[in-house]
Amino acid sequence: MEENHSEAYEALIQFLYVSPIGLAQINAQGDIEMINPMSAQLLMPLSKSGDLDNLFVVLEEVAPEVRGKVAAYGEPLGVVCDSLRIRLEAKAGRREQLQVLSLSVLKLGANRLMAVVNDVTSEWQREQQGMLRKLNDAARIDALTRLPNRTAIQEFVQNVIARSRSDGASDFAVIFLNCDRFKQINDTLGHTAGDKTLGLIADRLRSALRPYDHVGRDTSDNHMAARIGGDEFVVVLDQLGRSDDAHAVAARLIDTLDKPYGIGPHQIRCSASMGVVLGAQADGDADDILQDASIAMAEAKQQGGGRYAVFEPAMKERAVRRGNAEVELRQALVGGEFFVVYQPVIDLQGTSGLERSAGVEALVRWRHPTRGIVPPLEFIGLAEECGLISALGTYVLETACHQMAAWRRRLGVLAPRNLAVNLSRAQLADVELVAQVDRILRSTGMQPQNLQLEVTESLAAQDESVQARLAELRALGLTLALDDFGTGYSSLASLHLLPVGTVKIDRSFVSQAATSRHHRVLIEATVRVAQSLEMKTVAEGIETVEQAQIVRSLGCDKGQGYLFSRPIDALEIEQWLRGKHDEQAHIPRRYDGTAGHEMSTLEPSLQ
Repeated sequence: MEENHSEAYEALIQFLYVSPIGLAQINAQGDIEMINPMSAQLLMPLSKSGDLDNLFVVLEEVAPEVRGKVAAYGEPLGVVCDSLRIRLEAKAGRREQLQVLSLSVLKLGANRLMAVVNDVTSEWQREQQGMLRKLNDAARIDALTRLPNRTAIQEFVQNVIARSRSDGASDFAVIFLNCDRFKQINDTLGHTAGDKTLGLIADRLRSALRPYDHVGRDTSDNHMAARIGGDEFVVVLDQLGRSDDAHAVAARLIDTLDKPYGIGPHQIRCSASMGVVLGAQADGDADDILQDASIAMAEAKQQGGGRYAVFEPAMKERAVRRGNAEVELRQALVGGEFFVVYQPVIDLQGTSGLERSAGVEALVRWRHPTRGIVPPLEFIGLAEECGLISALGTYVLETACHQMAAWRRRLGVLAPRNLAVNLSRAQLADVELVAQVDRILRSTGMQPQNLQLEVTESLAAQDESVQARLAELRALGLTLALDDFGTGYSSLASLHLLPVGTVKIDRSFVSQAATSRHHRVLIEATVRVAQSLEMKTVAEGIETVEQAQIVRSLGCDKGQGYLFSRPIDALEIEQWLRGKHDEQAHIPRRYDGTAGHEMSTLEPSLQ
């Protein structure tokens, strides 16, 4: 029996000696009572003195917490610490590369513990590589939509370019997508609703990229949709079956994204503008192609949005010109190149010539140092795009109010009775707008009842926050007008919901009043509804005597247009007002053809 016990003990010692696991028996003070060769091999490089008398001393620099863990462990048996990772950096003369050890300490009795030491460097490296892969994947995914992000799509586009160039094919397309009204969603419903909308857009992009092409070939790995920031997305179509497929996909995306989105109780619309770069047009690297697609998208947006445009080299030239124009626009605002002109507004229903001069509308112009006078159509949109429209609008309002006060001082009763100034979406989104208008009124001495602020129909009708801001402005005592009525989203039935006192009938209706009974009926209906709501009406764009006669007979209160005067500067307005006063005895009081003089007496103002 004793012989068997001796053989078993010898076998155990032999096992411990050749075991690939480091084992060391210690007491509660850390003194090493028994240690196998593997443990000695792993621990010896850690010993400053070159001996292995005490485990706590050996681990003092790399794992000092082990001493405290053993001292604090009150149970008679159990695991003191399990798989404690000890990272040993490379050190000249000791270790040529990083090494990671794993240490476990087991309590076997009141004063007996077993330390288990393993080299887990390979395992740790695998773990680190797995973590890096996960981090890399996370860094390539957009957290909000779970679509690939800019980094991922750039890499994908670059791979597509490399493949197409290696096999001489051009069977791919890149689509750059931007939402047309996303800012309005954020402004009216909040950023949470905006985020939900982006998530729904991502879902629609996934479903719209069908996994099979027109011949049934699986293409699930050939297409990618990504969100690259804000409300901008990119779709890459690789290995297309035919060139027309890109157009078909773009059209399908336009239709898919234009359908209403259910956000809580709201049904909102958020169309998209897209720019397409076909493989045959692609030039440069991934960044160049994405930029070209973005330029084409901007062209689609300028054409009204809700459509796609295929990139052409001429677009890049126009984009460069727009970029240069933006720089010039900023310099113009600082350098005082903008100025204000005024177009008279005529009282169509007055009983005397003097009353026919009802007011003026302030309009901005740009006096370019080399191009001369730049019309607003060429810079207003650009000012909106580059964030200068608010500053420009404030300049016009302040300049015009100062001018109105000057006219009052110099002209007395001949001065314009009312001043109309347009407001942009950006101004109405500014929380400081009401205080700013109030400050301008006070500093210029302008009476609020003589100021009319104008907003477009679509802006006032669609945006609840804008309507609230308009109500605040109206509380200052000024008048609000709905500009270009008939071209936006509202209807006569909803006119009573808008916080305005004047309706300006769009020139597109007035221009066809003489030739289209339909347009005459629309004008008359607008006038009648406005009158029922105690609103005034202004007919815009009157260019002929016949148009003036018609809108007057239909009941329009006021009119403006080239028939009466082009927009002119402040001095010319004074001359115009004085001239009209001097000629009032000769100005016909009616537009029905019964006056002693024909309306042609006003035609020189067209020149």
